[in-house]
Amino acid sequence: MIQKMNLATSAEDMHNITRSVAEIVRASGVESGLCLVYCPHTTAGVTINENADSDVVTDLLYGLNQAFPDRRQFRHAEGNSAAHLKASVVGSSVTIPIQSGRLLLGTWQGIYFCEFDGPRSRTFYVQVV
Repeated sequence: MIQKMNLATSAEDMHNITRSVAEIVRASGVESGLCLVYCPHTTAGVTINENADSDVVTDLLYGLNQAFPDRRQFRHAEGNSAAHLKASVVGSSVTIPIQSGRLLLGTWQGIYFCEFDGPRSRTFYVQVV
């Protein structure tokens, strides 16, 4: 089963999508398997990180902006090369084991959709097997 999800994003942010993904897993009825979360965009990504302290998201975005600042030397005509770099480093998908019908995430882990070139209307896909 593949579920398409839509998300309205702000300029640059990390959206916690853990609850939405967990609900899809629950509704699937799969007790033991895998959950794939995939982002089909080249200036956005998906990652797993801490969800207990919102400062972690702030720090991650700060760090990515420090590592990949916008530069006038970039040649890409759309002017969003830094967003492409961030998306490439973060990645376009995560896979989470399912055990007893639930995502096997660590105590502090959450699933994040990472927007690096918004605001936009974005899509991500969840497949449970």
